[in-house]
Amino acid sequence: MIRSVVFLCLALLAGLPVWAEKVVTAPGAVLRGLDKLDGRLTDIDLSSGESKPFGRLMITLGECRYPKGNPSGNAYAYLTIREQDKDVPVFAGWMIASAPALDAMDHPRYDVWVLRCKTE
Repeated sequence: MIRSVVFLCLALLAGLPVWAEKVVTAPGAVLRGLDKLDGRLTDIDLSSGESKPFGRLMITLGECRYPKGNPSGNAYAYLTIREQDKDVPVFAGWMIASAPALDAMDHPRYDVWVLRCKTE
């Protein structure tokens, strides 16, 4: 009986369509940085593959993606963030604009998060 129920559940799950959101890769992204020491906010405009300094950090944008047909929607960007004199990144991964705390950079002085993708 239990085998029949498990088999039936698996068969039903296998028949469900998998919905994946279609995304568009943008040519760049706009990030925002906070220097916690002096409270200064800075907007950082990056193109894909470009690196820019922010305080003692060097921020590199891999790519930025957003939902197809909704450029103001939920952007997510692949970032690599290093301290300028170190090889090991303090952050490397995807940051999501609508949930910056989901995969946040942990740094004692700086916060960086994604605002949106650039569509032009």
